[in-house]
Amino acid sequence: MRPELAAAIREHVAKFNLGAILADAGDGVETTSVRPKKGLFGKEELVYGAAIITKGWLVWAISGPRTNPHALSARLNQITVQDYGQSNLAALAPDSGVVVNGVNTENSNPGSVFIGLEANHAGNDFKARLIAAVQN
Repeated sequence: MRPELAAAIREHVAKFNLGAILADAGDGVETTSVRPKKGLFGKEELVYGAAIITKGWLVWAISGPRTNPHALSARLNQITVQDYGQSNLAALAPDSGVVVNGVNTENSNPGSVFIGLEANHAGNDFKARLIAAVQN
């Protein structure tokens, strides 16, 4: 895992007193994607991501040249996960990943977060394992 993503995850776990949730980290994935340019003068941005499924938790982080490393987490029993390709938004903005709906550690109000995953075996495998983990 990229050092800045690992550090962001460790800092997040410490900040929210999540204890040893990473001790039983199971499935994980790391991605590299290109965020499209915004506006007329915007530039594309390379974005790095990592996500980990632990016993009861999903923890993920992103970083990039213009994106400060940042991590989030959510209890698996407080979220739903949808394949982004099956969502209504995919027709407007094609991409690969999952939409996480629910409460995360930084916000007690339910919301939605997109986690980009590469459209390859590792990304699809992680997506399937995450959806299964949330359903169990």
